[in-house]
Amino acid sequence: MKLYSVEDSPPSTACRMLLKYLKIPFEVVEVDFFAGEHLNEEYAELNPQRDVPLLEDNGFFLSEHIAIMQYFCDKYAADSTIYPRDPTQRALVNHRLCFNMAHFYGAVGAYALAPIIYDYPRDALGLKRVNMALEVFEKYLKRMGKKFVVSNNVTIADFAMVSSMMCLEAIGVAFDKYSLVQKWYENFKQERPDEWSVAKEAMKVLEEINLRPPDLSKLNHPIHPVRKAVECCMTKR
Repeated sequence: MKLYSVEDSPPSTACRMLLKYLKIPFEVVEVDFFAGEHLNEEYAELNPQRDVPLLEDNGFFLSEHIAIMQYFCDKYAADSTIYPRDPTQRALVNHRLCFNMAHFYGAVGAYALAPIIYDYPRDALGLKRVNMALEVFEKYLKRMGKKFVVSNNVTIADFAMVSSMMCLEAIGVAFDKYSLVQKWYENFKQERPDEWSVAKEAMKVLEEINLRPPDLSKLNHPIHPVRKAVECCMTKR
């Protein structure tokens, strides 16, 4: 089994956290994002969406990290609380996965990650979107009143949300005013050290490229304007 991945990619990180949890052996195929390897025709034959992560499992190819995590759970942990079978609990996990991808990670990625790679600003409007998303997350945690995102057991929703949160920590965004978010995040680190170690390594890479942006001269993106300046992206808290 192969996972085509970018080390600091939050969606890739979420999948690798789950594989760590499930103790499933797999081969990581690192995709050179900054060289545009995900955009070439060879990779497009495997994944027409030209993104990461991508799973290859005995000739079966699957993209989109949510679908990949659900596949892992259905195949290797059908009765595990990591992806509960109870319809209500599973619906809540699925909702938080969708919330993260469409709302939370959308805001976080645009503010924390895009300005490192593309010629987009890290500005007050972007930070406002992040705080609006954090406010929603805080309300969801208050509504549930549990240790983790939807229950007292860790689920794949936690892996997805942690992979987004580590982006904010990597660039120094303070979120301590969201007390429940802060408590959940720190609790995850303490109670799930093995899975957190995966996110921590990805966060270190993000910290480094935020301070020392990589050479993007080989990245010819068909849509996004590639950042040409070499200066560090300054974080606006």
